[in-house]
Amino acid sequence: MPHPKRRHSKTRTAKRRTHQGAGMPTITTCPKTGESHLRHRAYMVGDDLYYNGKLVVSAGAEE
Repeated sequence: MPHPKRRHSKTRTAKRRTHQGAGMPTITTCPKTGESHLRHRAYMVGDDLYYNGKLVVSAGAEE
């Protein structure tokens, strides 16, 4: 593969990267609990931990 003959400047690299900003995260409402949360993340409702609409860890199970 061909390689660049000279190094690209910091300014040229920065110009290219200006359009690669981070987007807004998607927030979803759980149909079971009604809690708003980030997608593909576990979330707390009271003392219980939920993921994908299912109870993962109960508050009484930690004892």
